[in-house]
Amino acid sequence: MDTRRDIAPESAAVPDGHPSIPEERVGVLLVNLGTPDAPTAGAVRRYLREFLSDQRIVDLPRAIWLPVLYGVILNVRPAATAKNYAKIWRTESDESPLRYFSRAQAEKLDKAFEDGVIVDWAMRYGAPSIRERINALMEAGARRVLIIPLYPQYSATTTASVIDAVSDALKQVRWQPAIRTAPAFHDDPAYIKALAAVTRRRLAGLEWAPERVVISFHGVPERYFMAGDPYHCHCQKTARLLRSEMGWTEEFAPLAFQSKFGREKWLEPSTEDTLVELAADGVKSVAVITPGFVSDCIETLEEINIAARETFVEAGGVHFDAIPCLNDEPEMVALLQVIVERETAGWRPKSA
Repeated sequence: MDTRRDIAPESAAVPDGHPSIPEERVGVLLVNLGTPDAPTAGAVRRYLREFLSDQRIVDLPRAIWLPVLYGVILNVRPAATAKNYAKIWRTESDESPLRYFSRAQAEKLDKAFEDGVIVDWAMRYGAPSIRERINALMEAGARRVLIIPLYPQYSATTTASVIDAVSDALKQVRWQPAIRTAPAFHDDPAYIKALAAVTRRRLAGLEWAPERVVISFHGVPERYFMAGDPYHCHCQKTARLLRSEMGWTEEFAPLAFQSKFGREKWLEPSTEDTLVELAADGVKSVAVITPGFVSDCIETLEEINIAARETFVEAGGVHFDAIPCLNDEPEMVALLQVIVERETAGWRPKSA
């Protein structure tokens, strides 16, 4: 289901025989990671092939990596991953949660602006593609386009990959739009306050009080950090600011990293190990917040709310809660509006 609004504007008058030029507007493109089109092995295989072929994601020599990818991973992993997607699939609209919330964020943000600004959304991997939606924005008159990678913390594996894809999409465009890319917003006050507001609402609705709140981020190989990727530092700062806003100590809200893949050393401590250790220390009630994701997805709904919950309970824990992401909550829309207004300064007409 796609309720994307009709963004075709009235065209300016031009001489006969020449293509019409639409009225100029400012485009905003929200970009998230991506999702399979269906919870099936075939759809997951297509998605993983694109995702894991990106050298920003796996930077090993192609002669080493591609035989592993095509000979092992794409033959083994899709079926198991498809089963995990099936656990969280939104059957009422037949789509993944990530796709659902990405669309909802764009639609609600679009309503916050006048006709001089149009908001669209895309996925770095899968559909709708960055190329497709940039073309749609240009056809609708967007001569200036703000790209907002929906990754609060910068990493070459995420934000930089989006910028790569935008550049690739424009290589064959004769009349390119002006492009701006919003920076990471890991320490934006609006982001921290949004996280705190959603967290307070969630915790207030629980019938029990957590003894710990684990702040879990998606992991990356440790060597990426050693090579200069700021992701680890951004995660640390987000965690510190969130603790300060919530009045938490570092002991009460430890930082951890999830989603390890492969055999090399990744950022530590791992979320799984942290939960096991907490249970072993006698902690019976835990909540997990995932500030690296702005939309609930397989990493939050299956990996944390299902698998990590099972890990904690099996280790001796009793109460577990996965705090929802910002999703399409009013605070998320307000955060995006702050980013758009700041990053399009000088672009938008005064009436917009």
